[in-house]
Amino acid sequence: SRPSARTPVRSHLIPSSTSTCSSTATIMHDLDPLPGSLNLSFVEGIYSDYLAQPDSVPPQWRRYFEQMRNGDESHQPTRIGPSFKPRSLFNPIGNAVPSSPAAATRLLTGPEMDVAARQDRVDQLIRNYRIRGHRVAHLDPLAPHVEYYPEDLDPAAFGFTEEDLDRDFSTVTIRGDDVRTLRRIVRRLRNTYCRFIGVQFMHIDDMHIREWLQERMEGTENRVQLSRSEQLRVLTSLTEAVIFEEFIQKKFIGAKSFSLEGAESLIPLLDLAIEKAGSQGVQEVVLGMAHRGRLNVLANIMGKDPQQIFREFADIDPHLHQGRGDVKYHLGYSTDYQTNEGKKVHLTLCFNPSHLEFVNPVAMGRTRAKQDRFGDTERTRALNVLIHGDAAFAGEGVIQETLNMSQLKAYGTGGTLHIIVNNQIGFTTPPSQSRSGQYATEVAKMLQIPIFHVNGEHPESVVQVVRLALEFRQTFKRDVVIDMYCYRRKGHNETDEPAFTQPLLYGAIAQKETVRESYLDHLLLLGGMTVDEADWIADRTREHLEHELSVARGDDYKFRQDSLGGLWKGYVGGADADVPDVDTNYPEPKLKELIGKLTQLPVDFTPHPKIEKLLKTRASMANGEAPLDWAMAEALAFASLSMDKVRIRMSGQDVERGTFSHRHAAVHDIVTGQKYMSLQHLSDKQGPVDIDNSLLSETGVLGFEYGYSLDTPDGLVIWEAQFGDFCNVAQVIIDQFIVSAEDKWRRLSGLVLLLPHGMEGQGPEHSSARMERFLSLAAQDNLQVVNLTTPAQYFHCLRRQVMRKIRKPLIVMSPKSLLRDPRVVSPLSELSSGGFKRVIPDEPLNGRKKKVKRVLLCSGKIYYDLAKHREEHKLSEVAIVRLEQIYPTRKSALMDALSPYSPQTPVVWVQEEPGNMGAWPFLRVKHGDKLYDQNPFSGVYRPRSASPATGSASSHKLEQQKLIEEAFAGL
Repeated sequence: SRPSARTPVRSHLIPSSTSTCSSTATIMHDLDPLPGSLNLSFVEGIYSDYLAQPDSVPPQWRRYFEQMRNGDESHQPTRIGPSFKPRSLFNPIGNAVPSSPAAATRLLTGPEMDVAARQDRVDQLIRNYRIRGHRVAHLDPLAPHVEYYPEDLDPAAFGFTEEDLDRDFSTVTIRGDDVRTLRRIVRRLRNTYCRFIGVQFMHIDDMHIREWLQERMEGTENRVQLSRSEQLRVLTSLTEAVIFEEFIQKKFIGAKSFSLEGAESLIPLLDLAIEKAGSQGVQEVVLGMAHRGRLNVLANIMGKDPQQIFREFADIDPHLHQGRGDVKYHLGYSTDYQTNEGKKVHLTLCFNPSHLEFVNPVAMGRTRAKQDRFGDTERTRALNVLIHGDAAFAGEGVIQETLNMSQLKAYGTGGTLHIIVNNQIGFTTPPSQSRSGQYATEVAKMLQIPIFHVNGEHPESVVQVVRLALEFRQTFKRDVVIDMYCYRRKGHNETDEPAFTQPLLYGAIAQKETVRESYLDHLLLLGGMTVDEADWIADRTREHLEHELSVARGDDYKFRQDSLGGLWKGYVGGADADVPDVDTNYPEPKLKELIGKLTQLPVDFTPHPKIEKLLKTRASMANGEAPLDWAMAEALAFASLSMDKVRIRMSGQDVERGTFSHRHAAVHDIVTGQKYMSLQHLSDKQGPVDIDNSLLSETGVLGFEYGYSLDTPDGLVIWEAQFGDFCNVAQVIIDQFIVSAEDKWRRLSGLVLLLPHGMEGQGPEHSSARMERFLSLAAQDNLQVVNLTTPAQYFHCLRRQVMRKIRKPLIVMSPKSLLRDPRVVSPLSELSSGGFKRVIPDEPLNGRKKKVKRVLLCSGKIYYDLAKHREEHKLSEVAIVRLEQIYPTRKSALMDALSPYSPQTPVVWVQEEPGNMGAWPFLRVKHGDKLYDQNPFSGVYRPRSASPATGSASSHKLEQQKLIEEAFAGL
């Protein structure tokens, strides 16, 4: 596997002296001089007609095709497909598929081609190498390098002879000399595109980008000249990577580590990528990766003490992580990295669950948050690096969502560096069963970016592509992909036996030496390294690991828990009850002033007439002529926080206008199309406000906003679903990150989810935000779930989310029809006084509280239906209490609301959802048939159902009527 000297260029040339060339040339002179008759597609069309019905083509063409067949009447049409079979591990050479139509282009050879025709074919040959050279590059470290070139890369297929190889041709499109011989041209192209690096870049539409790449690749033949110190650095990185894995396997026999063996080149790749990024001015690097190789990256890139990793392997602290924590190969880390130039780069490796690629949008969001905090509009000071597996990159849909974000204004990070550790197998699944395309990277061609395929056993080729990739990213602010071909020496994990399903593959792998050994052999041949030097590096690495292991096994070892620092200093998690409430009121004069600014448009701005009327109505809210509705309360919450220099970020599908046409945060001029957002024009000293429509995605966008919130503890970060049940599509982000990160990784987030919720006859998919799912995941005060009933409550809830020092995700069951319900309003005074209420007691009953026979406990929209029914039927013996914050519930708040009534008064929970959904299952399990061991407790709800709601509006009304009547039954 050591690099070998290049073999001479082999050309499959047809001698010009053969009788075939002579006779066919004569025939070609006899053919009709049709325009473009030498065009391959034209010839193929004529030939197809000939095969279907010989008499349908001109006599000259018929004689030509008959002579080409040499009288063989059994000749069959050529199968349409690739001109050669792709190489594989056990069929590396492949077989050429004959292509009779292409043979027509071979006939004009030597002196029968004029200068222009020759140059045109040389240009086509050059283009073919740029487009298709990657197909024959030696990428697979498990396959022998057989230098084989299909017809479209063979000069003979273009009619060139041996003599033509030494003819001069124009090469103005190739960096360097303007004139070269064909032999030199082919050699340079094969060295550039067909050695250990294959590049896909000709799908890029921008000619300037293609030429930029061509110049840098062809000018160096895609090679890098490393100094001795750089070679030493690569060898050291490989040595540390290899010995770390060997050490783990020997010291912790049978333990799962998801080792990097077979792909150790990832370590020098990352090392040099960070070094290069530092030289480009990058100050923060955010990495996301799955578990393979993670421990190696933690130890050899992130600088995590091996003793801490070894202690985690030993797992001798059973009381340390009871009921919490995560396995060691999911853990994240952060550290400062010092480059050779003395620059500090802060590294963050994101915590990651086993759901593979779902960390990608999270890491992107974190990167964007860091850039925004820097004020880095050029997106140059923070870099996102994502490390993928080949099967996951080809198979996971979140990859497409992540890639689609890359050039969107609200989500761009200046380009992500994607690194695929190409194991050439999934768990037990080969590529033939895991993807339909030739490469794992096919989905990346949706972007206008280069894709570099590189043989991971050639570290210097890896160095070349990582440097070129980061230069591309810096220049064009776009993603870039490195597909590093390697293999997986062990099975999916160290306890797995891969030979069960892949005996031949793993038989070949067993014969392979490590990449460190092959690279050392290469350096020894060059004379740039001695065996003694290499042994010293290895011995020093082993000694260091032995020392770290002895410390980890010591009785006095103290496990170091991560503490909240940096941006998170002063913020807390833990129990909600341990954190005092804050004053969320805002002075009424300032609220009136903000309303004026929120309803003001620029001069000469022409809004839609309905929007103009809406703004006038909102302006009248300042003087009390109209009460505040839901949308205005939200706008005032954003505005008041922004005036306190809080960053506001909100995204989701159609959030600028609002799905229900209620928000209109951005107003459009109907004449010019100009967009204006008044929230961004409150003051020169306000905090940033970004409200942006998202791509049609839930998983990717929610992951991004969650990641953004991890690096914005002092901001208000919101994701709004178009309908609440659309969060179904993002369940992995919810389950594996949002609700469990504090428990697993001690990571806090104040992310807000706005989920439109309510049974209104709109069908199963537009009714329920699946409150029950959040409540089933609720424990240890890990999140907040609210179902609010007034605009004032919403205002205070949003402000409280930022102003309290506790950071918990906030799940808001937000309204739909209530957005325009004239009953769902608040006076301006409730925003300047009162604050947030976890429980809203019933309205005064004029001294008849002792006569109350039943208390209806509810939340959200159904309150208004219950209140209307009580009023219409004058049922004063019924009290209605609103549970605004369903989790966590403070006992004192609820008991205070129930205190006016007898402890024996029945409390009935009323909800719109079926009995197996909504809050009832959670409340029933928590309280049983006695509310806090006091009031009799029961529930009223729709019948248990497999579907959230009916699709019939009339059926919904009937169900709702029965539900309300049942709540008051017997009175």
